[in-house]
Amino acid sequence: MIIQSKRVWVLGQFLAAQLEIDNGKIVNVLKYGAKSADVDYGDLRIIPGLIDIHTHGAYGWDTNDATPEGLRKWMKNIPEEGVTSICPTTITQTEAVLTKAVANVAQVVKEGYEGAEIVGIHFEGPYLDMKYKGAQPEQCIVAPDIEQFERYQKAADGLIKIITMATEKDEDFRLTKYCAEHGVVVSIGHSAATYDEAMMAVANGASSMTHVFNGMTPLHHREPGLVGAAMRMRDVYGEIICDGNHSHLAALNSYFQAKGRDYAIMISDALMVKGLPVGTKVLFGGNEIELYPDGSAHLTGAKNLAGSTLKLNEGLKVLVEKAMVPFDAALNSCTINPARLLKIDDRKGKLVAGHDADIVVLNDDYSVSMTYVKGQKAF
Repeated sequence: MIIQSKRVWVLGQFLAAQLEIDNGKIVNVLKYGAKSADVDYGDLRIIPGLIDIHTHGAYGWDTNDATPEGLRKWMKNIPEEGVTSICPTTITQTEAVLTKAVANVAQVVKEGYEGAEIVGIHFEGPYLDMKYKGAQPEQCIVAPDIEQFERYQKAADGLIKIITMATEKDEDFRLTKYCAEHGVVVSIGHSAATYDEAMMAVANGASSMTHVFNGMTPLHHREPGLVGAAMRMRDVYGEIICDGNHSHLAALNSYFQAKGRDYAIMISDALMVKGLPVGTKVLFGGNEIELYPDGSAHLTGAKNLAGSTLKLNEGLKVLVEKAMVPFDAALNSCTINPARLLKIDDRKGKLVAGHDADIVVLNDDYSVSMTYVKGQKAF
């Protein structure tokens, strides 16, 4: 199959080009009109498939629910927003609940499913800080434990690729170093770490930060905190929720200005209320949350932010059209940057020969016209 457009995102720019696809891969990138095209998308933008490495659920289903049918529904439907690769994300709970959750993802991956590709599990908690726990249930927060994590990874069949943890709680950075040595990205989050503690965590194996600005020590000019560390350590990855609710548009702009085009990662941090009507109330990690009209989710009691319902294609629009982030930096944050973090950039994140044919056709209003996952129409 050959598709083409006058605006195909290749090597950081739009080119008039066509993509030849065979057996799930891009086998050739050719000049526009070089061969007879099966589909001509005219002036619509063709970009790499979007990658969401931190997302809890959607359509009334949460990763911790651990039911195969819910996970399959999520993967089948999420390409509607251009997402072609995903890391289902847990929330702090008991060991029994988390073990069942990661085992369910492993089972679905083994048995097969349709839609977006599961490229790993993001294990958020239970090794977090009480003050910056956010919506994570405090009764299940525990100290970092290598033996316990090994049990989780065994249940996950090795699929845990990212762990969010408060590294300052990790004695001698034992779990941090263990994860780094075993190919698991350690992301500092829900953490009370100081600037200096964050520096030491990175020096001992941490390589990312979870939803920067949220669930961490704030920036002060005499106490830079985790936010200051995220801004200063420009070659450390950092997730950020780009819905305009979790962080002010000016904060988004400042973050991308500091981070550049290669280390910022857009995430949705979406909850199970994504895709459900405004006002819906559900239990998340044992706490009741409510969906607000602006798309944010809040704890019904304390009213504080609990997560989002962001669609990544809409996050791209927020970054470019409202936060005034350059298009290449915004697009990188949900394509090649997360691919590099997960070390799958040899097959994901850009439109080049030899890579998976994960492709999104984007309308000028950022709505999705078509999504291909490994060359197959997924939306």
